[in-house]
Amino acid sequence: MIELLSALGVAIVLEGVLYAAFPNVARNMAMTIAGSPAASLRRAGLIAAIVGVALVWLVRG
Repeated sequence: MIELLSALGVAIVLEGVLYAAFPNVARNMAMTIAGSPAASLRRAGLIAAIVGVALVWLVRG
């Protein structure tokens, strides 16, 4: 459970740093995402989840 919370904390920190460093890019991306079809967002989320699981699987062995 500690590892899960640590990973979540790291993800939040990375996202916060990106928003702080590139606020206009983040705003433009949010507007682009808002206009995207649900199927595209679903596909991107599924791909991201698969890549994340694969990465954890490779790292954790």
